[in-house]
Amino acid sequence: MPTKYDTLILGASYGSLLAIKLLLAGHSVKLVCLPDEADLINKEGIRVRMPVKGRKELVEIDSRRLPGKLSAGAPGDADPSGYDLIALAMQEPQYRLPGVRELLDAVAKSGVPCMSIMNMPPLPYLARIPGLDTSKLTQCYTDATVWKSFDPKMITLCSPDPQAFRPPEEPTNVLQVSLPTNFKAARFESDKHTAILRQMQADIEAIRYDAGDGAIELPVKLKVHDSVFVPLAKWSMLLTGNYRCVQKSEMRSIKDAVHSDMNKSRTVYNWVSELCRSLGASPDDQVPFEKYAAAANGLTKPSSAARALLNGAKYIERADCLVRTIAAQKGMKNDAVDEAVVLVEAWLEANRAKG
Repeated sequence: MPTKYDTLILGASYGSLLAIKLLLAGHSVKLVCLPDEADLINKEGIRVRMPVKGRKELVEIDSRRLPGKLSAGAPGDADPSGYDLIALAMQEPQYRLPGVRELLDAVAKSGVPCMSIMNMPPLPYLARIPGLDTSKLTQCYTDATVWKSFDPKMITLCSPDPQAFRPPEEPTNVLQVSLPTNFKAARFESDKHTAILRQMQADIEAIRYDAGDGAIELPVKLKVHDSVFVPLAKWSMLLTGNYRCVQKSEMRSIKDAVHSDMNKSRTVYNWVSELCRSLGASPDDQVPFEKYAAAANGLTKPSSAARALLNGAKYIERADCLVRTIAAQKGMKNDAVDEAVVLVEAWLEANRAKG
């Protein structure tokens, strides 16, 4: 009999995308979320809509019809030690909140391998990069102390490359995929823990879904890589598109951020890629600018970070700050990146002043 794993996922918004893939493959998932979300998910499951090549309409996948078992609960309802894998799918500022903070500490002490699918890499993951002084990076985190109990050997990073959002007119158990690319995970230090990810990769690869007119292959796979630098390829995308959505008095789409000045975008993208290579990444770990620019054509909304700032957020994930701070350790500087950081900080200061 093939092994079926139990996974605990912190965060039911973006976490629903990883959850639906695991449920399709017959694995079990518990989502940690707000009590009202948990009640809705336990009652009605989750629904994930995704574009599939060759089809005009989105394909909707209903968790209630899948072989895997889904449940949901509030942070206080979860015992991390009872799972094979734990995934972190909340935004980085959420981990300091009461209840979530205590659960994260229990995750760190559980001895269960932990995979982050945040844009902001957890500090202990960055400790796996040789020669990087993580003590100089703490100011980029909302509260860096929440990571103190983690052993870097027990944590890995999965790049959240697929883009998805909750349609505002729908209930909170619905997620819609706008860019169906793959999750790209770095291996754990341990072969035993990495084997869990590789099994999940194979199981997700084998999925064929009957959308009512025969079995089809679904997008959004899990790809496991040996290099710790593969998930960091997302940094170039974040700094070129996501954070450059933020303007002085408004927000623009990722498409406009990338395509309004392609030379500037290419310069930023290649500069961040060069920073990653200076840390030890190889060109094979990275995504060419042209491929990202083509994908950005379909990203017609502002990034989640930009939308959060526009809605008054006092804290967001600061991968912009992280990249700039790491670059400074390497004696590297980029004016467009500095400009983006200053704009983000101006919005945060204004939002906090209102509070």
